[in-house]
Amino acid sequence: MNNITISEACQIWLDRCHLEKLERATIHAYRSHVKNHIVPKLGSITLTELTAVDVRQFLDDMLRDSTRSNAKKTLTSLRSIVTEAQERGFVQHNVARDVKLRRSQRHDPERVFPSKEEIRALISNASPRHQPLVMTAIFTGMRMSELRGLTWDVIDFNRSIITVRQRADRYCEMGNTKSKSGRREIPMGPQLLNVLREWKLRCPAGDLNLVFPNGVGNVETHSNIYNRVFKPLMTKCDIVDGEGKPRFSLHSLRHAAASLFIEQGWPPKKIQTMLGHSSITMTYDVYGHLFHDPAKDVDLMGEMERGLLAA
Repeated sequence: MNNITISEACQIWLDRCHLEKLERATIHAYRSHVKNHIVPKLGSITLTELTAVDVRQFLDDMLRDSTRSNAKKTLTSLRSIVTEAQERGFVQHNVARDVKLRRSQRHDPERVFPSKEEIRALISNASPRHQPLVMTAIFTGMRMSELRGLTWDVIDFNRSIITVRQRADRYCEMGNTKSKSGRREIPMGPQLLNVLREWKLRCPAGDLNLVFPNGVGNVETHSNIYNRVFKPLMTKCDIVDGEGKPRFSLHSLRHAAASLFIEQGWPPKKIQTMLGHSSITMTYDVYGHLFHDPAKDVDLMGEMERGLLAA
């Protein structure tokens, strides 16, 4: 088995993913990369025959036929497949790592976050049933998967702290947070604290003890929250584009929280911790432009001039 094919290497890698108990959604995505892209294009080639030229052609084909995001994720999977084979002694060099996808943000759409007026409208127009969820999302910055998996036992009303330690995946199955940094403590302000106290008395009961369950106490799906709650709420608040379509995704509530944290002058490292980002680089990549203060920069330039010319 010293000259296995890419197809065989893919199966070895997928078996390893199962052994490592990766999330069901993650394995589903990996299987899609393998079945729909890697095996059809490269599956019959042996590992020792695979060249950087083959990988470059594969990537170019994906960029033509699929989205840039999917091409990037599939290339990452291919690199992992060859790495697994390399660790098992099936191949000496990982040629997939020699092929780079140039980082280009020229055509990326500008990130637009809900304004403070829109945030206020979302909170004030949310129904009593859903206002606690909207407020918790906006004032904590928690991921929707974390909110869907939030249980009452991790809300400390005495300390005003929410402890994030699990999430619900797309299949409504409970699992660990996205990374170690996702396990964190988030403080609550007094208004959110009171809203959650009152909501606890009305919350549908269930075996999972969820804070934001569906009507029978089970994990609510992401699509139901968006389609039945958030889209109608945005329409009600007239937060729509020129075609009358709702402007934001549920993830925008997390962006709204980050923008509020930054406006309060919180240091980037604290915001990274609050959001559960695995690195400060991620925080800067997404929200770096919000830290920019043109008026303050003008003052700093003036101080620099005075300091130099006064001498």
